[in-house]
Amino acid sequence: MSLALTAYRLLTRMLEPLAPRLLDARAKQGKEDPRRVDERLGVAGVARPPGDLVWLHGVSVGETLSLLPVVERFRKSRPDLTVLVTSGTVTSAELLAQRLPPGVIHQYAPVDAPGAVAAFLDHWRPALCVFVESELWPNLILAAKARGVPLALVSARITEKTAEGWARFPGAARTIVGAFDRILPQDIISADRIQALGGRIDGLVNLKLSGGPLPHDARAFTALSAAIGDRPVVVAASTHEGEEIAIVRALDHLTERLCLILVPRHPERGGEIATALTRDGYRFALRSRGAVPNAETDIYVADTLGELGLFLRLADVVVMGGSFGSFLGREPWGGHNPLEPARLGKPTVTGADAANWREVTEALTAAGGLVVVASPGDLPAVVAPLLNDPAGAKAMGEHARRAAADAGAGLDRLWESLQSLLPRAGR
Repeated sequence: MSLALTAYRLLTRMLEPLAPRLLDARAKQGKEDPRRVDERLGVAGVARPPGDLVWLHGVSVGETLSLLPVVERFRKSRPDLTVLVTSGTVTSAELLAQRLPPGVIHQYAPVDAPGAVAAFLDHWRPALCVFVESELWPNLILAAKARGVPLALVSARITEKTAEGWARFPGAARTIVGAFDRILPQDIISADRIQALGGRIDGLVNLKLSGGPLPHDARAFTALSAAIGDRPVVVAASTHEGEEIAIVRALDHLTERLCLILVPRHPERGGEIATALTRDGYRFALRSRGAVPNAETDIYVADTLGELGLFLRLADVVVMGGSFGSFLGREPWGGHNPLEPARLGKPTVTGADAANWREVTEALTAAGGLVVVASPGDLPAVVAPLLNDPAGAKAMGEHARRAAADAGAGLDRLWESLQSLLPRAGR
């Protein structure tokens, strides 16, 4: 083991007695679930079922939701296996509680300290571990490897900053990436960076391209559709600070009165958005307060968790948020997943900041299912023709749907790659 990894292990062992106090402080700040904080120390919240168990891990919302198609494949193809999903944030746990199938277990991931990791592995005894994206926790990875657990790093995304950080400790980096039996990055750039660190690449898979349409509550859809009436609906999805007002002001230039639904990426920002809309004199309703749009409502702030699928289904046109950061003078957010509206056949517009979804954006644009604009001020010139030409908008949505279906083929490649690592059925 490299000197850096030895030092890391010793340091985390020394600091581990402080972990309960740190976690309690985070719980008071809303960053941990106080009812389940012991799970972060490796103390299981539920009993382990008998038989073989596979463990899937993603740190936050995007990563864990990208694992849902993998969970479904395990449930369908290997029902003999128990599936454990771990994550590290309260929001991801809340969403997974809504989205995981019955029988799939969720736990918070242990902190990367030797005792917590050992307690976690002692209890769950996984037969396979699949890490998604860039979760490279040395104690967790090397302890699992030492116990003979096959490890896969899939849909791996390594930023330039992360790669430069690991490159400062080449021996440690080589040991960590070398512990994985399968590495399937999500793009060529990440593959090159992992290879430079000493990893072996087994193909490319981007799990965020896989999966079906987001779920929704059919009764809520019927109620909201009736409340909105015949007005066209534009949904601004996964917006960030500053984008909401910029989009609202831009769409003010449309001659047709519409219902604009704002779905902030972080629902807790609902009050902040309401304050800005009140200041500028807009009529709006706030979903978190139980309000529904009526004839007087111009803007509906959908500040609730896990309902994006509902609002996308109501849309005639979708504007993807997180894509106008540069125009607003902010650090670029890199965009959000344009496949979510595409899978529902929705014509979609996005800003120029789509670095996290570059290949998807290019594919959807080439297919005629997505339009990229430079600024919110360019939205009316794209949105108005789509609202005035329902047949053209429908055709654009179908182009998007077909492109999304083509993009989702990576799940089959992943499943094939994992076969030799899985325990035998009926063992």
